[in-house]
Order: sequence, then C-alpha cells, then structure tokens
Amino acid sequence: MSIKISQKDLETLFTKNYGEEPPSEQNWSEFYDENVIFIDPTQKRIGLKSYIQAQNNLVRRCDDISLETHSSSINDDVGFVEWTMVLKIMGQEFIYPGTTRLIFSSKGKIKEHRDYFDFCGPTFAPIPILGGFIKWVYKLFVS
Repeated sequence: MSIKISQKDLETLFTKNYGEEPPSEQNWSEFYDENVIFIDPTQKRIGLKSYIQAQNNLVRRCDDISLETHSSSINDDVGFVEWTMVLKIMGQEFIYPGTTRLIFSSKGKIKEHRDYFDFCGPTFAPIPILGGFIKWVYKLFVS
C-alpha cells in the first residue's frame, strides 16, 4: 500500500492555534475517504459530509479551539496521533488530552478515525457540585 499521508500531514491536520481557521472542506476531502467512519466518546459519524458537519458543529459551539500534536506515527495502514485539545467556551478552557487512531484505505486516505479521550472529567470537573460528584464516581471505579 502506498500511503499518501505523511507524519507532517498528520501534525498539520492535528494542530490548530487559537485564532486560526480550522481545516476547510477541501482540506478534509484531500485526506479523508468519502466513506470515512468517525467515532469519538460522544458520537459516531459515517461519511465525509457527516464528519465535516461534526467538525463544524464543534467549531460553532466554541469561542475558539486549540489543538496541539505531541507525537505521531504511521505504521503500514495505521496512524496514531497524541494530542491535547482545548475548547474555549464562554471564556472557560476545557482541556482534553487524547489520542487518535487512523486506518488508511488502499488509496492512502483515512477510512477510519477514532478519538480516545476522557470527555466527562474535563467537561464536568470545573462545575461546582457536579464536578465533585464526577470525581466521586470515578473513584468508585478506580479505588
């Protein structure tokens, strides 16, 4: 298989500083298969249009977004990216460290994109009372 996407491409796709525009539909379609399967802790989407809609929905809900790549690798038809995403909403920053697993099609485009990160902890921890409750529930499972 001839992989079209390089590690530099992955780092570019998974890096966005505050104030910068997110990737355009054209950027996404350059690297993502038309039938891509996207899964994260909050949703499952099938197809490039649905994936782009999910990304646009996230951008619209936030005042700004930052995404920093820490490391990436490609091995045959699988790629991994370790990142930190920061969502700024109503002046508050929500920090989500995570990892993405990518599977490439025979044409070298991303056919599966799966994000792994803790959604509940960073989302609810800053909220008075609810944050404490979430931490308590977590302790039930890890103590």
